[in-house]
Amino acid sequence: MPDPTAPGPEYTMGYSPEFLQLLDRRNADTHAAYLLPHLRSGMRLLDFGCGPGTLTVGLAAAVHPGEVHGIDMEESQIEMARAAAVAGGHGNATFHVGNVYELPFEDDYFDVAHCHTVLTHVPDTDAALREVKRVLKPGGIVGSRELIVSSSFSEPAGEHFPEAWATFARLLTANGGHPEMGKELKRRLLKAGFIDIRATGSFDYFSSADDVAFLYAFIVDWFFMPRVIAAATQYGLATHEQFDQWRMEMDEWKEMAGAVGGLAFGEAIGVKP
Repeated sequence: MPDPTAPGPEYTMGYSPEFLQLLDRRNADTHAAYLLPHLRSGMRLLDFGCGPGTLTVGLAAAVHPGEVHGIDMEESQIEMARAAAVAGGHGNATFHVGNVYELPFEDDYFDVAHCHTVLTHVPDTDAALREVKRVLKPGGIVGSRELIVSSSFSEPAGEHFPEAWATFARLLTANGGHPEMGKELKRRLLKAGFIDIRATGSFDYFSSADDVAFLYAFIVDWFFMPRVIAAATQYGLATHEQFDQWRMEMDEWKEMAGAVGGLAFGEAIGVKP
């Protein structure tokens, strides 16, 4: 069992400029839309695994003047989140370096706990949700939006590229992650003792020329970076020849008039009894 006080294995996505650009495209209106109707002014909200705060600042606006606390294990992300809060005038948002296994808050402190693609990467999901439940008030809600890698796609798919998506899923698993967490959320929240689970799903869809160009650049610059290729080949998940084939198919895909892509997510809200 993972050490509950440790951040766990290496974060699969890393913090490359390309991945940070993906985070910059996210905001509360588009990526926490399932949760926003449940928020109201004056609530106290926790955003665990907040990253650079691109969603946190929108959540802070939704509950203003209620207090918002963002927490992330990576100090550089917290620095960016603090800067974003200052730039946007979100004085009700405070950020902390830490991890979800050991939250620096007292019992029954928050009305809401939120995360986006965090449980996908946390090795011990049960321990994380127990700790989140501890800091929620009775009647408080947890909301999570998580990846479903098997339902994510680039289309036209190409002869070999679907195996690249499968390799990404296996790489997540090798790093202690859960590539299908979006489909598992209802079961996971019930197991953790939450009630009144409401589960939905949505896509980040890339269809315009600019969107396709962005997704292509993200996949090429992240998935084909030497660090990722080295990890995949070290784990025995793929060969260099496969990466070469996948790159050729991606180069062809970006030039196709009908090219689209999608990242699939499951969403769920649960209530602490």
